[in-house]
Amino acid sequence: MGITALTPPPNRTAAEDIVETVLEFPDNRLLIDLCGEFDRNLAQVEHQMGVHILRRGNRLAVIGDKAAREQAAAVLRSLYARLESGRGVAAGDIDGAMRMGRPVSGQSSPADGGEQIELFSTGVELRTRKKPIEPRTEAQKAYVKNLFQHELGFGIGPAGTGKTYLAVAVGVTMFISGAVEKIILSRPAVEAGERLGFLPGDMKEKVDPYMQPLYDALNDFLPAKQVEKLLQEKRIEIAPLAFMRGRTLSNAFVVLDEAQNATAMQMKMFLTRLGEGSRMVVTGDRTQIDLPRGTSSGLAEAERILKGVKGVTFNYFTSKDVVRHPLVGRIIEAYEADESTA
Repeated sequence: MGITALTPPPNRTAAEDIVETVLEFPDNRLLIDLCGEFDRNLAQVEHQMGVHILRRGNRLAVIGDKAAREQAAAVLRSLYARLESGRGVAAGDIDGAMRMGRPVSGQSSPADGGEQIELFSTGVELRTRKKPIEPRTEAQKAYVKNLFQHELGFGIGPAGTGKTYLAVAVGVTMFISGAVEKIILSRPAVEAGERLGFLPGDMKEKVDPYMQPLYDALNDFLPAKQVEKLLQEKRIEIAPLAFMRGRTLSNAFVVLDEAQNATAMQMKMFLTRLGEGSRMVVTGDRTQIDLPRGTSSGLAEAERILKGVKGVTFNYFTSKDVVRHPLVGRIIEAYEADESTA
């Protein structure tokens, strides 16, 4: 890619200091993929970064103030580099590139000698049987690194920040590589307005709706037939937290989801299941506790007691790390603002 920055005359005012950066892309086929159908990828960058982008043959002209223009150009370069490496570009990838859009000096693209964006030079990529998974925010990147480096990790933050999804992705990656022999996923079976006893079916049928988010994550990373086979072989287990009592979980990747709904006793029981060769991840959202009034959350107690313990790491997420619909982040921010004024 060739980059040309058109510099304004020295007598122009700051208000007039809006110029264009022209990016040249040698492969027209990749440029079409970069722009997206009806230029929707460009529209996403324009809308979120406050710039205007014009197509001129095999070039893109980015127009705006200097800071926005440079950041948008870095995002476009990084997405083109992603396409050159054989990976696709979807809306989530564009969002991730914009969130992680810090140029790293000294790392050049083959075509233009310019700087490359950090997202695609960190090496933080999870290889699953279905697709590669990449962190989309700095907090997610730190979280994934810690899950590989520590035996016990906590991911705490609001819904939609990828806490459970990334934990399961790390577990699948380690399972495929042979680093662990099984994956164990668990949740407290705590009702949020509907009693377990009123649901139809046997115990498994009653519990499975609470475990569905874990099944969904697994099916995102592994073929459905393989998930079914591994479940039958007990190499993947999905079970309520109460079923962990009395077990020693060795050579396994263990995830406790919705940990804010574990009691203090349940949390201690779960954490002491850790066996040789295992990794354990605990995820939760302090704002979504469904325990009976007066019952303290085991997540809060574990956070207080285990801070500073060697081998234990804590990662925190905010509304800025939400990777679902952008409206989810704004909803969380609105609730946080309301709570702060209450």
